[in-house]
Amino acid sequence: MVAFDRETITPLIVEGVADRSTGRAVEANDPVRIASISKLVMALAALRLEQEGKVDLDADISRYLGYPVRAPGFPDTSVTLHQLLSHRSGLRDRAGYVIPLGESLREKLADPDAWYDDAPPGEAPFAYANLGSPVVATVLEAASGERFDALLERLVFEPLGIDACANWIGCSPETVARAVVLYRDTGDIARDDASGLPPNCTIPVAEGVRCDLSGYVPGSNASVFSPQGGVRMGMVDLAKIGQALVSEGAGLIAPEALNAALASARPAVQGQEFFCGYGLHFQMLEAPGRPCLDGLFEDGRARFGHAGEAYGLRSGLWFDPVSGTGLAYFITAVPPRQSAEDEGGFDPREIALVQRAQAMWADGYR
Repeated sequence: MVAFDRETITPLIVEGVADRSTGRAVEANDPVRIASISKLVMALAALRLEQEGKVDLDADISRYLGYPVRAPGFPDTSVTLHQLLSHRSGLRDRAGYVIPLGESLREKLADPDAWYDDAPPGEAPFAYANLGSPVVATVLEAASGERFDALLERLVFEPLGIDACANWIGCSPETVARAVVLYRDTGDIARDDASGLPPNCTIPVAEGVRCDLSGYVPGSNASVFSPQGGVRMGMVDLAKIGQALVSEGAGLIAPEALNAALASARPAVQGQEFFCGYGLHFQMLEAPGRPCLDGLFEDGRARFGHAGEAYGLRSGLWFDPVSGTGLAYFITAVPPRQSAEDEGGFDPREIALVQRAQAMWADGYR
């Protein structure tokens, strides 16, 4: 657990081991899979590309991909980055969302099971769909001519002095050596032990296809970089992103772009128990008067950021733009949800961790 304000970054809670096989103690900036916080990182890259004039968030993504992207039954309705980043494009995860190297994003988007049936993009109800992330990442590649991992480095990591990567691609051997292994609550290894680290293959690959990105064409299938959840980053580095966001986007995005993103997350999302405020891959917590399962801080302040959940891990980046404070954290070996219907709410371990941090850093929440 790392706290930050506009001037400082302070590790508060650093405990446990990064690798049970060696007993290596975890350190505050050891790289870990940050899960769906990766979506927020991708959104920042999209906003920066918009500032460069390379993408239009409200344009038909077909113009970038070079082929028509349409929901079945709605041939005249465009799909846009804005819709995708806000989970309102009509895409669903019924058809799956991992498209390995050697398979086709275009074919996945042609599958009727990937789409909401009864309303066009932009009018379809909010649905948290991981499939939208590979689409966004591929559009960013097509618009820029750069691979997704290189885009994240140029647009987000390098400007903030962050040591991070997507699916371990581009991380130095020294960084890889500090990887946090993800464990399930049973003690089983879930991800990122030695078998899942370089020089072994770290990307999804179709059967019979070589694990080799040397011939990869940007704009073809950025799912191989797992943009929905595959960024590896330490909590001190994640706090640098939060620090920029509480400083009007300093060193990252223009204040007006940040304000527009926060504004998109403020309106209530109907029918949601957890993603009650969401837009452009920014989530809003604890909005006054909303009966949502998004209580984490319970101190009357609305916060923005994104939650993460995957492979026994829970993570979060949350910031209050008014006070200029925030927290970045992860916790591992968390038990899975009890049922498929259990869609929201923070794990009690997350809540306890935040309560400890608030008590330890109370002066930061004045």
